[in-house]
Amino acid sequence: MKKYILSIFSLCLATMVMAQDTEQKTSPWDFSGVVGLNASATGLVNWAAGGNNNVNGVAFSKVRLLYNENSLSWETNLDLEYGLSYIEQDFDAFQKSSDKINFSTKFGWEMAKTWYLTASADFKSQFAPGRNYGVTEAYDPIISKFLAPSYTDISVGIDWKPNSIFSVYISPIAGRLTSVYVSDKLMNSATIQENQPTLEQALKESYAVWKYDTNKETGEVIKNYDANLRGKLGLSIKGSINYTYKDLKIITSVGLYTPYAWDKTKIYQDADGKMYADLGNGMDFTNMKYMGYRDNNQRFGNFDVDWDAAISYQFLKCLNVTLSTSLKYYNGVKIEKFDKEGKLLGSAERVQFKGTLGLGIGYSF
Repeated sequence: MKKYILSIFSLCLATMVMAQDTEQKTSPWDFSGVVGLNASATGLVNWAAGGNNNVNGVAFSKVRLLYNENSLSWETNLDLEYGLSYIEQDFDAFQKSSDKINFSTKFGWEMAKTWYLTASADFKSQFAPGRNYGVTEAYDPIISKFLAPSYTDISVGIDWKPNSIFSVYISPIAGRLTSVYVSDKLMNSATIQENQPTLEQALKESYAVWKYDTNKETGEVIKNYDANLRGKLGLSIKGSINYTYKDLKIITSVGLYTPYAWDKTKIYQDADGKMYADLGNGMDFTNMKYMGYRDNNQRFGNFDVDWDAAISYQFLKCLNVTLSTSLKYYNGVKIEKFDKEGKLLGSAERVQFKGTLGLGIGYSF
């Protein structure tokens, strides 16, 4: 009798599992991701090597919603991250350590096996103002904020998706909008030093939201900061991997973008600070400083690079180890360097990299 009851129970259980598997396989929707909170703290008492007491915390969320049915495919990704550090010191006690808003969505129609005609939209920005900490004790210049900058990409192209894990997207018609919006309150805030550009001008300079206006008769050029947006049309290439094996999750995406532009008109600056374009009119630039090309290095063949990766492992059901990295390189975007006294040493296009290894509370699904 016991064997009979056990057999019936086993059969019912197997039927339920098969039904769930069938339901999962037939559902066109798939929702996956990882959310968590990583934290650390350090306390020092009479520590000979030096240091400061500190507390660090980072909240993050990486989720994906995927729809596949018949010839239609829709994928949406949301990557959020925000972190703060408290350091026991006389100034800059609270410092932002991480800040990211990445949203992307693409909708495709399968025109051939694994090949989709796709429309895509991306948005990238951050939650809160970022500062260049440690320039001086009294002044930490704002170098970014919400919508300053923000990057919005809208494109149409071909998406190759051999499975639900991997995809490569190529768009020959890709528009990119770079925005720098600064409120009047921030533009007139006390963070602006005397004899320095306004905060709005400084941010537009840093993120290349400006253009040269050229006097065709004299060749003199001036920088125009009037617009809050700068638009480009170009070529976009993107790849992504979203892989889950038991308690291990790997999420990575890489994007390349180059504009359809080509302006190698050279710009020079004289001793009075005035700038002139070499328009081929015989003007002598021998004693002037070369300032680069008029297109600010934003031309076809110069690729912007944006790569994000995260590896997460969940154990004991609620604990999570996460390694996340970001690498960026944007043509025309200048990164400033300061000495210990806060004097600006110069600015140039540089590779930006950030890596975070965290242990905390997390959940993968």
